[in-house]
Amino acid sequence: MTYSLAAMPTAISAERLKRLARFETVLLGHFLDRGVMEPGVRPVAPVPRLAGTAVTLCLPGFDSTLLHHAAGLLRPGDVLVIDRRGDRQAACLGGGVARAIRNAGAAGVVIDGCHTDTRELAELGLPVFSRGAAVLTTRLTGQGGALNCPVSVGGVPVLAGDAILADDLGVVSLHPAELDGVLAQAEALQALTDRTLAGVAEGRPIGEMSGASAMVAARIEAIT
Repeated sequence: MTYSLAAMPTAISAERLKRLARFETVLLGHFLDRGVMEPGVRPVAPVPRLAGTAVTLCLPGFDSTLLHHAAGLLRPGDVLVIDRRGDRQAACLGGGVARAIRNAGAAGVVIDGCHTDTRELAELGLPVFSRGAAVLTTRLTGQGGALNCPVSVGGVPVLAGDAILADDLGVVSLHPAELDGVLAQAEALQALTDRTLAGVAEGRPIGEMSGASAMVAARIEAIT
């Protein structure tokens, strides 16, 4: 296997990322059909909500050579999304590399695989999402890998330049062409949710406000 390096993706504008960061991932999970990563990709430690531009990385086997190289290319606001090609034994990220990534100003790291140095990652404050901790680690073997190619992470296809939203509940990846539509839908749903929660606080039946009770009544009427 050799190295394949594509250009760094166009960064998503700060204004669009700021709009995206207003929402919890679970709000998008109410209406998205794709883009929501599997629950097994979890935050290593409690994290603030983040939104950024995906920089994708494919690391095979025990080789983390390309990760060390990519750490020097990251920009403020980037989210490094790492496809480990199914490896669940070797941790590709620990305290030292995480510190270099944090120094670059990256918003976070998402790994479809393992991390190590859990306590050090938590102390660094760099948001990291992974499938768990491992003792075995990757090495500089020069085996190969790919930067900014399409990857599969958490059961989701991710392209370099996608918008990443992540929080304590999980990770969502959105294609830039879909982002404005998702933002509009999320804003409308957030407004509806806020009204519903206010009504619940006032003691109103949630089924009445959501329309669920009307749906049940209509179905019963149709079969009687």
